[in-house]
Amino acid sequence: MNAGFIGIGKCVPNKVLTNFDLEKMMDTSDEWIRTMTGIEERRIAGDEQDTSHLATEAAREAIENAGISPEDVGLILVATVTPDKPFPSVACRIQENLGLKNAAAMDISAACAGFMYGVITAKQFVESNVYKYVLVVGVEKLSKITNWEDRNTAVLFGDGAGAAIIGQVSEGRGILSFELGADGTGGKHLYQDDKIIMNGREVFKFAVRQMGESAVNVIEKAGLTKDEVDYLIPHQANIRIMEASRERLDLPIEKMSKTIQKYGNTSAASIPISLYDDLKDGKVKDDDTIVMVGFGGGLTWGAIAMKWGK
Repeated sequence: MNAGFIGIGKCVPNKVLTNFDLEKMMDTSDEWIRTMTGIEERRIAGDEQDTSHLATEAAREAIENAGISPEDVGLILVATVTPDKPFPSVACRIQENLGLKNAAAMDISAACAGFMYGVITAKQFVESNVYKYVLVVGVEKLSKITNWEDRNTAVLFGDGAGAAIIGQVSEGRGILSFELGADGTGGKHLYQDDKIIMNGREVFKFAVRQMGESAVNVIEKAGLTKDEVDYLIPHQANIRIMEASRERLDLPIEKMSKTIQKYGNTSAASIPISLYDDLKDGKVKDDDTIVMVGFGGGLTWGAIAMKWGK
C-alpha cells in the first residue's frame, strides 16, 4: 500500500500587503525586499479571520477535491505555530466546522517544516491501514506574531493555508522516501518571544546547507538520480535559499516552484500553497517525480520524494 496525495485545497486572505505599502510603514524599499528575498507582496488576514478560518476553508476544498465525504476522514493533523488559542487545537476547530465526526484531531508544532512532518505522519497511518484518509493542513496567521517595527522580519511573512488528503494511491505512485530531522541547539536563532525573533544570518546558513542535503538524501533513499527529478517544491522562505537547493539538484529554473513573490513566507502553509498553484498552472503532472523540502524554527527540517498521481 502506497500513501500519496488524493486531494488538495488552499485559502489565502483577500488583503494584499505590497512592498510599497511596507515602504510607508518602515525604513525599507521594494527593490531591497525583492533583491534580498524575492517577495513582492503577501496576504494578511483581518481580525475576523483567525487561523482556524483559513484552515477550515482549505480543508473543505481538499475534501471536495479528493471526492470523499467528511465522515471518511479518520485523522486531522494541523501544522501551525499560530493557533487561535493554545487549546482547543485548530484540528478540533476544523472537525467541528466541517463535521468530521469520525476523525481524531491534533496540532503539530514544527514551524515551517510542519507540513512535511504532518504528511510523513499521515503516511504511517495510511500505510499501516489504521486510517483510510488523513487530512493534513499547513496553516499560519503569522501577521499576529510579526513585529511590524522590525524591518528584518516584518517584510518576510504572510498568512495562508494549504491542505491535503493523504490516502492510498496506485502502485508506483505516492511517497517514495522521506527525511525528518531537528537540531534543538539552533532554536536560539529563530523563536517566538511574543513576536518572531530571528538571527537571519545563522538561519540562512543552516537553511542553505540543510535544504540541499535533505533534497539529495530523499532522492538517494528513493533509488533515484538527480536527472529523474521533474520538479522541486522548496519551502518559500527566501529566493536565495530556494535557488541554492535548486542548484544542488542541478535543476533548471523552470523546474522549481516559485510562489514567494505572491505570498511571502507562510511557514507551514508554503509548500501546500505552492503545490496547489503549480497543479492549477499545469506545472505538476501525473507521474512527475517531485521533491518537497522545508526547514523551520526548532530547528526542524523535512523532505519527501514522491511520484505524483492517484
